[in-house]
Amino acid sequence: MNSIFPRHRLQQQVMASLGASPVTALLGPRQSGKTWLARTLRVPPENYFDLEDDVSLMRLESGPQSVLDRLTGTVVIDEIQRRPHLFTALRVLADRPEPRARFLILGSASPALLKEASESLAGRISFIDMAGFHLDELPPEELEPGLERLWWAGGYPRSFLQADRQLSHRWRLDYLRSLAERDLRELAESRLTSDQLRRLLLLVAHHHGQAWNDSAVASTLGISHKTVQRHMELLKAAFIVREMPPYFANVSKRLRKASRYYYRDSGLLHALLGLRDLLSVMSHPVHGASWEGFCIEQVIRGFELEPSSCFCYGVQSGTEMDMVVETSRGLVGFEFKAGPVPARTRSMLESIQDIGLRQVFVIHPGERRFDLGEKIEAVPIRQLATLRGEVQ
Repeated sequence: MNSIFPRHRLQQQVMASLGASPVTALLGPRQSGKTWLARTLRVPPENYFDLEDDVSLMRLESGPQSVLDRLTGTVVIDEIQRRPHLFTALRVLADRPEPRARFLILGSASPALLKEASESLAGRISFIDMAGFHLDELPPEELEPGLERLWWAGGYPRSFLQADRQLSHRWRLDYLRSLAERDLRELAESRLTSDQLRRLLLLVAHHHGQAWNDSAVASTLGISHKTVQRHMELLKAAFIVREMPPYFANVSKRLRKASRYYYRDSGLLHALLGLRDLLSVMSHPVHGASWEGFCIEQVIRGFELEPSSCFCYGVQSGTEMDMVVETSRGLVGFEFKAGPVPARTRSMLESIQDIGLRQVFVIHPGERRFDLGEKIEAVPIRQLATLRGEVQ
């Protein structure tokens, strides 16, 4: 396995944004590669500010606007959530008739950071989300082993690229521990203890891909349902979980009204459940739901879909569709089957009829692409990119 993969698409997005906008915000979870990507831009040392570094902090401590105003070219400010007052200086500099510098700010997304950036730099800032490795970033010669590793180890570079499975697992456990004991508290005020946060993370893992009930989780943790809601919003903002809200349609059947939550990184899910390798994942009851969440992330990120256009669908009688995407040409459905030879199901047929899906794609880990009936096609995940024109 290579020591690092070039992330060409993200690099191109950042370069294009720097050329078009005074300020570009590259946001994502800790350890997802934001700093590495910024370093590939080869900015001069004096143009790089790491706000976890005392020297950088001292340079900006008195008169940050005057310090930044002297710089030209690309200027990087890493961990900007530690000094939100810098947004005021950036606004002034961005409003100059001919700004001499373009600013790339890196941060672990948080509600406060997004609010401050959106309000202070409205019309002056572009946002780019960055997560761990994606299927599209795997070199062709490493696609087969890389796909399996990406699923069970997740996409965080230090987990995915670690050749030793036990060390990869240990890294993810340490990451989750830091998340509960430090990172979530830095992103927003929380009155939950570290133990309560760890239990919440574990409960999300046990409910991965299932209908979510705030009140039931609150009862288990001994806290209010509003506290659960607030912390789920925090986990979403921190790129840890993804919410799939229910799709509501004007149908005569009783619809399921609960959202589903998924760990965005399948490696974190497996670490929480003690699953150390692919074999343990395959033999665990979470196997199907894990594959489902993994594929959802590949679809949304691979096709750069707006999360607000993606839903789950289900009715009380049992009919359901893992994912429904609103496109300019109508609704597209996705089912994610962990077996290599998926079959057509009654749910697929009823979902097509209920909400007028123009096409259903069944994503599976096998080798063959084949029709399962009218408007239903089985597609190997390795060929996911070929569906871009159908989904966008």
